[in-house]
Amino acid sequence: MTTHAPETAAPLRNRLRAFIEHPRTQRSILALILVNAVLLGLETAPAVMGRAGDLIILLDRIILAAFVAEIAVRLYVHRAAFFRDPWSVFDFTVVAIALVPASGPFAVVRALRVLRVLRVLTVVPALRRVVGALLAAIPGLGSIVLVLLILYYVFAVVATNLFAAAYPQWFGDLGRSLYTLFQIMTLESWSMGISRPVMETFPYAWAFFIPFILVATFTMLNLFIGIIVNAMQTVEGHDQTPAETIAGIPHEPDLREEVRTLAAEIAQLRKELRQREQAQPNDSSPGG
Repeated sequence: MTTHAPETAAPLRNRLRAFIEHPRTQRSILALILVNAVLLGLETAPAVMGRAGDLIILLDRIILAAFVAEIAVRLYVHRAAFFRDPWSVFDFTVVAIALVPASGPFAVVRALRVLRVLRVLTVVPALRRVVGALLAAIPGLGSIVLVLLILYYVFAVVATNLFAAAYPQWFGDLGRSLYTLFQIMTLESWSMGISRPVMETFPYAWAFFIPFILVATFTMLNLFIGIIVNAMQTVEGHDQTPAETIAGIPHEPDLREEVRTLAAEIAQLRKELRQREQAQPNDSSPGG
């Protein structure tokens, strides 16, 4: 009886694989994720929880049970390969966090239940490509972050030395200068809120703020955007069909073969035309 167990397990595993990977199943999981996101939002409204709190909690537990069943099926189907897939590990972690009792020292875990909404990133292929592009851009972003940190440090030290005595609330120490420069980089009330008051005491302060904004905001942040866009284009290029096969356009070798065939047909037509021209004088001889 035990000899037939592997034979029966393989068809069952294949059927479960087909079921869990079926588009309809994936759409159902996506719908549950979206419904769960709405329920988690409703739990933050005391008035709604006062009227329908029991129903919301019951639905949340049912959806969580469905997620646990899905993860269990995927574990059974993929076995050790499940943990070699980063997306599967992410799904497992998010669902496991929701199973931790949200009481006592683990009360903070209750707020992390909203991470279940992030599972939509693993279900929707387009969102997965976006996340993959962002992860692929991290090496390039690292060097830019290092350059930006160096610039921040240099400008913060200069600002602290220049403006700390007059404006300690903004530049009193290195930490405050770094935070103030970050606010300036985001262009949040930098002109009327910081630079103009400073320029009333230090008229030359514009020579400090303008170069910092040009370098930090318009140059470095645009480099951030450029690297991310380039990474996304690279990922999209890998996923798309080659240009030669789009819209039914044949590959280059097929085009060359068609040109050769067309040239041969044209040569054959010319040969037939010459033969007809040579035959016409014979047909119009005086004996005719």
